[in-house]
Amino acid sequence: MLKVAWSEQYVLSLPPHHRFPMSKYEVLPQQLLYEGTIKEENIFRPQPLEEKWILATHQQEYWQRLSQLQLTPKEVRRTGFPLSRELVDREVVIANGTLCCAKFALQYGVAMNIAGGTHHAFTDRGEGFCLLNDIAIASNYLLESKLANQILVVDLDVHQGNGTAQIFKQEPRVFTFSMHGANNYPLIKENSDLDIGLADRTDDAFYLKTLDVNLKNLIDQVQPDFIFFQSGVDILDTDKLGRLNVTRQGCKTRDKIVFTAAKQNGIPIVASMGGGYSPDFKDIIEAHANTFRLAQEIFF
Repeated sequence: MLKVAWSEQYVLSLPPHHRFPMSKYEVLPQQLLYEGTIKEENIFRPQPLEEKWILATHQQEYWQRLSQLQLTPKEVRRTGFPLSRELVDREVVIANGTLCCAKFALQYGVAMNIAGGTHHAFTDRGEGFCLLNDIAIASNYLLESKLANQILVVDLDVHQGNGTAQIFKQEPRVFTFSMHGANNYPLIKENSDLDIGLADRTDDAFYLKTLDVNLKNLIDQVQPDFIFFQSGVDILDTDKLGRLNVTRQGCKTRDKIVFTAAKQNGIPIVASMGGGYSPDFKDIIEAHANTFRLAQEIFF
């Protein structure tokens, strides 16, 4: 059974200029239910994450100031969101969504978080709409609980997974792979274990060949027993921030490459949604929905 993490807390009340990209967390599950890709029994609603798992990844001083809403104005500006109790509580629930997905993936082969992919959160700070790094938290949970020995992070958001790279720079049991726009945010990149910076206007053919070759090599070389997939759809040619020329079909093929590799090699996989900022809302929803459709098709 495909297990999908979603909660009413994912839908955040924000000022109008922030509201548009957040709407997908309400509309995407409705679309998946309407078309029959998932049913209500596929959805689970995560509870708040235990603090011990936050502190296994993030510095205590940062978490205390964040949880007490005591970030400096500069730190708040860096995150891109106005700081609120609702926002922090949302991040804590989303992080547990990915952690619970990891446990479900061990059982079913795959699990999906309708939010997450908060790869710009560092051990000691947040930025780029990310406060807590859900993929890092779930990875550390698997390692500490001895449920995985070697994790591969496949980050295919158009923005480099700089926070994830920083968190795991001294952790050989987590291999971080980020394929992103070379000239896109963040301006100063961290060093992932493998970074592939793509030129502006990279098209489907180059993107998909590059991914396919490198992912196969990584599975052979790293020998992961778990994969976290950051499946941002801001690689689309319609995305106002992406600067790549990947079509919706190309984005769907990207997801197929990743899921097929995991399935064929017997590697449990969790997908977190990541970014998507196309002006036409249906481009965002359709691209994200394709990720869920493929997970159902390939695994079930």
